[in-house]
Formats: sequence, C-alpha cells, structure tokens
Amino acid sequence: MSDHVLVVKVGGDHALNRRGVCQDLARLVARGQRVVLVHGGAADLDDLARRLGVRQRRLTTPNGTSSRYTDPATLEVLQLALLGGFKPGLVCELSREGVSAVGLSGMDGGLVRARRPRSHRAVVDGRTQVVRDDHSGRITAVDPALVLSLLEAGRVPVISPPALGEDHRPVNVDADRTAAAVAGALSAAGLPTRLVLLTAAPGLLADHTDESSLRSEVTLAPEGGVGDAAVGGMSVKLRAARQALLSGSVSAVIADGRAPSPVLGALAGQGTRVRVAEPVGSQP
Repeated sequence: MSDHVLVVKVGGDHALNRRGVCQDLARLVARGQRVVLVHGGAADLDDLARRLGVRQRRLTTPNGTSSRYTDPATLEVLQLALLGGFKPGLVCELSREGVSAVGLSGMDGGLVRARRPRSHRAVVDGRTQVVRDDHSGRITAVDPALVLSLLEAGRVPVISPPALGEDHRPVNVDADRTAAAVAGALSAAGLPTRLVLLTAAPGLLADHTDESSLRSEVTLAPEGGVGDAAVGGMSVKLRAARQALLSGSVSAVIADGRAPSPVLGALAGQGTRVRVAEPVGSQP
C-alpha cells in the first residue's frame, strides 16, 4: 500500500474529463494507492439554476475578491446540484470502474466546518451594499476521522461543499480550499498527502490567453499574493496549493483536467508544480 494519500480535486467545468479522472483513480486504487476525491460543480450549479429560474450573481469584496452570491435560493440549488447530481455521478462512475466510493459533503460528521460572516460589504450589480443573506464562508477546521475510517476500510471518499457552519447550517465554501484543508488535516493526522488540482487549462500560464505558455513550476512566498500571472480561479488554486504545502502536504500540482489521463498525467510531471519559498531568515 502507498505510504501517502493522494487528494485530487476536480472542478465542475464541462470540459473536464470526469470519466478519465475516475478511470485513473481506479488504476491507482488497484495498485494500492489511497485516494480522496474532492469536487466542486460550478457549471452544474449554473445549469440547474438556469433551469429553475434562480438568478445567479457575483459578490466583489472591497479588496477585489469575487465569489458566488450564495443567497438562500442559491444555497438550495447548490445542494441539489452537488449532492444530488454531480456527486452521485462520480460515485457511479467510480463504481463502474470497480472502485468502492462513498459520497460525503463537508457537513457529514462535521467533516469541514466553516464560519459565515453575519454581514459584509460587497459590490453587487455595480453597487456597494451590506450583504446579510450570503451563505458563503471560510473553512475553520477539518475533522479527518470519517475520512480516515473510510480509507482504512479501502473506500474512496468523494467530498464536496457545503461545510457545516457554526450555527449548524450549510455554508458554501470553495472546493479548492476544501481539498487543501482536507489534505492538510490528513497530513496533520500522520498521513502524508499529495495534492492534485485539476482545471480547464494546462496549468499556470505565463499568459492566460496562450496555452503554450505553461509554467512547469512556480515558487510562492509563504504568505501574501500569488503573482500577476494568476487570474480568476487560478489565483484561488495557487493559494490552495500553498495552504496544503504549508500544512504538510508533500507536493501540490495544478494540471489539465481535460487530458485523456488527467490524474496520471499530473503525477507523471504534467502541469505546474507549486512550491513554497523558505521564509526569509530561516536558513542558518
């Protein structure tokens, strides 16, 4: 059996090769690799919201961070899309490949806990306002006990938002950060982890309009920004990778989820390997 746990995050972009991800994980599991699969589902959520007539909006904080406005109606759609659609699809695909998978949300067993601000200022539809009904938040803790028990039993946990809030209600959290937090919690529990974040790009690009400008490696400062080349969701992925590495993960890679073998390709060196620089003054 492998001496580490592979944590793979796959997003909801329709261009991603979900079947290829599951086939790769099946091959790895057959070799004795312990795997945790974390998923988002933004595209599936948007599709379902459109069908149900639930308007989707974005929040932009004063520092420029953009996120989904998770009002009560969107929170309901999120749970339907992720827990009722995307996750069962992954579990069934893994089962078809001979893998025993168990679907979980961050709420199950208090796996992922989060704090939702009661109110905050944000720009909505071009106007700055105080938002009080946004059910998004930040991860505060991960209890890996349930994941550890499933791994011990030879199962593959399939995890997604939402997390469990301090008020015991669901909180929408970022899936990349969820994967990083789970990887960090497993590392802290004594199981070394490797993190693979799959996206609809070859990895981090020097020019986000040119897929041939892939950067094979990037070194981030232990804190602060992640560089001008990172735009949109890539910035979040870099921060998540850094979080996992600082929490004890052995490696973190951002790779192309559209590839024929997305996970095996990432493990073979495709994509962008993320490193964290030594803090200034840490060397003798």
